[in-house]
Amino acid sequence: MIEVRKAVNQEELKDAFKIREEVFVREQNVSREEEYDRYDKTSTHFVAYDAEGRPCGTARWRQTDSGIKLERFAVLKAYRGQGIGALLLKNVLHDIEEDPNVSEQKIYMHAQSSAVGFYKKYGFEPLGDEFLECGIKHYEMAR
Repeated sequence: MIEVRKAVNQEELKDAFKIREEVFVREQNVSREEEYDRYDKTSTHFVAYDAEGRPCGTARWRQTDSGIKLERFAVLKAYRGQGIGALLLKNVLHDIEEDPNVSEQKIYMHAQSSAVGFYKKYGFEPLGDEFLECGIKHYEMAR
């Protein structure tokens, strides 16, 4: 069974960063300078843990001038196809909906092109043309 938790301590944040290191830096060749940014300190992070308590997925959201931006969704390769991305997304959206300070704002993201179909299942639609971010094709999507 997978448990998704809001990262509330340094250990959980380290788990989130380890997953991002594996997926984005090692697997997708994103530079560390682009992956880790000034928003890590102010974002709300989530980590998914497997039945043995091993971290296996992560995501974050943050407030921007344009609304609420969902970012850094990553699931370790060995855990993909098990619904972990959906659990992360549902937990992130629930957290936003429960926060009266942000619940009415636009929710958007820069989704990797390969994940557009996944996000469409949850009410997100692409906006504009495909673009490159960190050398990876993306679409802006909003709900």
